[in-house]
Formats: sequence, C-alpha cells, structure tokens
Amino acid sequence: MARSKATNVGVLSAGVALLASAAVAVALPANAAAAGCSVTYAVSSQWGEGFGANVSITNLGDPVSSWTLTWSYGAGQTVTQAWNATVTQSGAAVTAKNVSYNGSIATNASVSFGFNGSWSGSNPVPTSFALNGVACNGGTPPTTPPTTPPTNPPTTPPPTTPPPTTPPASCALPTSYRWSSTGPLAQPKAG
Repeated sequence: MARSKATNVGVLSAGVALLASAAVAVALPANAAAAGCSVTYAVSSQWGEGFGANVSITNLGDPVSSWTLTWSYGAGQTVTQAWNATVTQSGAAVTAKNVSYNGSIATNASVSFGFNGSWSGSNPVPTSFALNGVACNGGTPPTTPPTTPPTNPPTTPPPTTPPPTTPPASCALPTSYRWSSTGPLAQPKAG
C-alpha cells in the first residue's frame, strides 16, 4: 500500500519532532555550573574550654553570588559568636552563610570568616565541608556526560517525489478475459 505525500510529510515531521525532544531531554540545564572549593579551618587560639577559629573558603569552580558552608563537629563543640558570616548550629551540624558584603566569590578567589566557640574534652578540627551543598575537597567534580548521546537529525531530507500513478508500459497483461465452464477458468484474449 503506497503512502500519500501528506502521510510521508507527517511521518517525517513526527520523526524530526521526536529527535528534537530527545536532544532537549539530554541537554544539561544552563545553571548546572561546575562547583569546587577548598576550605582552610584553623584554630587561632584555645583556652580552658573555649577557642577561636578562622575559616577561609577558596572557590575553585564557577563564580557564586552567595554561599553557605556546612560542616559537623565530632566532639560536642559549640559556636558562640561569629563575624563575617551568619553562623547557626543544630546539634553537631554547623551552617555558615555569607553576610551582605561578602556573598560573591569569583573563581579562584577566597572569603574568610571567624568565630569563637566552646568545647569540653577535645577540640578536633572538622575534616568534611560542603559549599552550597557540594563537598569541598580541593578540586572540581568531573562533568558527567549524558547517559545517551544526542542524535542528530538527518542532514538530507528523504525525497518527497510521489510514486508514479500509472503502471510502467512494459506490463503486458490482457485487458479482458473469456470465461468458459468447460475449459480453463480464464483464457487471455489477444488484444
């Protein structure tokens, strides 16, 4: 059964639309910027059951316009006072957020803040930090390629020439038949 020109165009259009939607589905969002950082946490002073610490964040990824640094204490330390960041604590989990004047960190730039805290027993330095939800390990995470490669639409569209409507002239079938009940069912009549 031959397809009409309209059917061929419809099938071609549907195929192109399917390919375009597949390419959009595997495209990475524009705001998926690479993140990476390193953190220096230094105890600047320690007394009795108190301490002071300075934290420096170096942005190794794309520029950020605001930041949140998180870490957890393992020995019951508590932040009591901070400067150059808004620091909150819930149990062992500590969250430091930028203040109005130090939210932007350009690539390879640093920002610092400090705080005082209390401790009892021991005051180990935290070893795991996250900047804006991404682990700070001194490098940038590798970019992950899409799981399925995007497919490219054909560069040359299929021909849209309709098939011929008349049979080729080389066909020599008879145009009429003679019927007989005693002989063969059909005999060609020369014509």
